[in-house]
Amino acid sequence: MDISRTPLAAPTRRTLVRTGLVTGAVVTAGGLLGPRPAVLDSRASAASPPLARNPFTLGVASGDPSPGGVVLWTRLAVDPLDDSGLGGMPERDYEVRWQLARDERFRRGVRSGTVRATAGAAHSVHVELSGLRPGTEYFYRFRVGRWVSPVGRTRTAPAYDSLGSALAMSFVSCSQYEHGFFTAYRRLAEDQPDLVLHLGDYQYEYRAGGYVAPGGNVRDHRGPETTTLAGYRQRLAQYKSDADLQAAHAVAPWLVALDDHEVDNNWADDVAEKPAESAALPARRAAAFQAYYENMPLRRASVPRGPDISIYRRLRWGRLASFHMLDTRQYRDDQACGDGYKDCADADAPERSLPGLEQERWLADGFSRSQARWDVLGQQVFFGRRDSTATPDDTVSMDSWDGYRPSRDRVVRSWQDAGVRNPVVLTGDVHAHWASEVLQDFRAPDSPVVGSEFVCSSVTSGGDGYDEPTGQHPWAAYNPNLRFWTNLRGYVNTRITPESFQVDYRCVTRVKIPDQPVFTRASFVVDDGVRGMRQTFDNPLPTQGSTLRALPAPRTDAQKIADTLEAETQ
Repeated sequence: MDISRTPLAAPTRRTLVRTGLVTGAVVTAGGLLGPRPAVLDSRASAASPPLARNPFTLGVASGDPSPGGVVLWTRLAVDPLDDSGLGGMPERDYEVRWQLARDERFRRGVRSGTVRATAGAAHSVHVELSGLRPGTEYFYRFRVGRWVSPVGRTRTAPAYDSLGSALAMSFVSCSQYEHGFFTAYRRLAEDQPDLVLHLGDYQYEYRAGGYVAPGGNVRDHRGPETTTLAGYRQRLAQYKSDADLQAAHAVAPWLVALDDHEVDNNWADDVAEKPAESAALPARRAAAFQAYYENMPLRRASVPRGPDISIYRRLRWGRLASFHMLDTRQYRDDQACGDGYKDCADADAPERSLPGLEQERWLADGFSRSQARWDVLGQQVFFGRRDSTATPDDTVSMDSWDGYRPSRDRVVRSWQDAGVRNPVVLTGDVHAHWASEVLQDFRAPDSPVVGSEFVCSSVTSGGDGYDEPTGQHPWAAYNPNLRFWTNLRGYVNTRITPESFQVDYRCVTRVKIPDQPVFTRASFVVDDGVRGMRQTFDNPLPTQGSTLRALPAPRTDAQKIADTLEAETQ
């Protein structure tokens, strides 16, 4: 992994609260590790009492693959919903054995070792492996005493000089536990991707019933709104207890990036959603980031320091693709004009930035150095223009790149100046599938296309959705960049080859009923060296007589717009 980064400038507006460093539960493993047993040692830790219940209730995960390594993760919790946030574990450290093999029965062992899961890090484990074979599939598991974890599947990235043939990558975002069942995660796992990108809103901070989906919620959050370390640990454990989510983590390595709900809705740097709560935001961020790190397969470079976490980074998949994973929350200027959809002159202030000026420079440097066939931005909020009215003004979302237009222009210009061969933007956040062209000048209808943006819907957020047979949102009539939209829930599969970047919009028919089918609603392709996308498949959900789901009443254009605006305030 190429995670070189220009150091961020000292913050000028943030009140830093240094609350310590997450420590323990991190090991690096490379070179020779002695014997490679075919089975895991079942001896319990001599320092801690044996566990009477299974501690692997949160599953396993891997992430941040490099040509020679990957991060393996688990967290011990015998009672995940315990109010202490420690998962019902004794306040003692435990020795956890891990094993890596070339087959899922562990007959071809590759590496093994021991790591200490500390109470101070909520008994989380991060094993950073190195010295592995590039472009190779592996299987892994953990053991404490007599308890053995589920088996996870992972893979290393190809060698940096390898173009390779194809990468199956899925991306996903926005899973509100109360709004539905995580079937989309299960179907994603069944599609067997090589790599998964999670683009934010992995969890939601609201108390039970604090955010109600149309038609009501189907299950409840445990505990109050998350503001404390114990609260964030408990909430993440509740999500990670879900079997469908565990299946998605176990199928492939993940690249994760956080958005707002990992902390607080629509927060921006040191400004909370409710300005009166901003003084408490640094401490809240510190708690949220520590719990986030403890529960994600992140490298030690992302160990948080108080209210700061280093989360933007770059992953190279050989010469096929570079993934530039952005952080669009920690360094942004506050939303202009009080947030929301506004026609706001401050959106054109040149000094304002969404990712922060230092991250803009880091991204531009990455573009200039890239030798990849495809340069992919993994980021959180809508990149393209979405004027919400047909009038001459620009009534757009202040939380998205529309609210930071000069910042967006600089990013687009940086990939043009660098001669990036194939720029593609991947986005989450907005609870619907969209396809949008990136224009050189979004205010000029005849502006040339300079890139493509693909937006994934939510896993559950917003509850059961609905389809538009035409695949068009009403805003498309006065936003020529908007090519496709459906309000169904789901995820996106991609197949990246040297010749093309194929996108399949996968949709779950319902989320308020578990274990529903998935189907491909539409497919698009970007051809190598061609600016712009072409649609290759269109499959509207039947409007009558469907055996897939009980269809809602047709929506008027006004209702579709209202649904969009409502979803994006949460």
